[in-house]
Amino acid sequence: MNSLTLQRAQIVSRIAASLLGGYAFAWGFTTLGIVLGLGLGMPYGEAQTLLFLLAFLVFLVSFCWAFAAKSSARVWAVLAGGGAAMTGVAWLLSRVLAS
Repeated sequence: MNSLTLQRAQIVSRIAASLLGGYAFAWGFTTLGIVLGLGLGMPYGEAQTLLFLLAFLVFLVSFCWAFAAKSSARVWAVLAGGGAAMTGVAWLLSRVLAS
């Protein structure tokens, strides 16, 4: 692989991480926040609105960080892994709170 192809692959990886990983991270943040809000007694509509507004900022920060970070692998791990972890925790909490 030549240098130009490698640079293009790294750029495509950063773009994919910023969009897909940022979306996954914002999704996990939103689901976990809504479940925590419901657990604290917030009405669902208010928790949803609050977290959707905050998710925009979370996505914006994660999008920018994906291009500023030194390691593309770390970006993927934090954004996709963190999003999956937060979604899993939200699912578990929703099961505990529902019972």
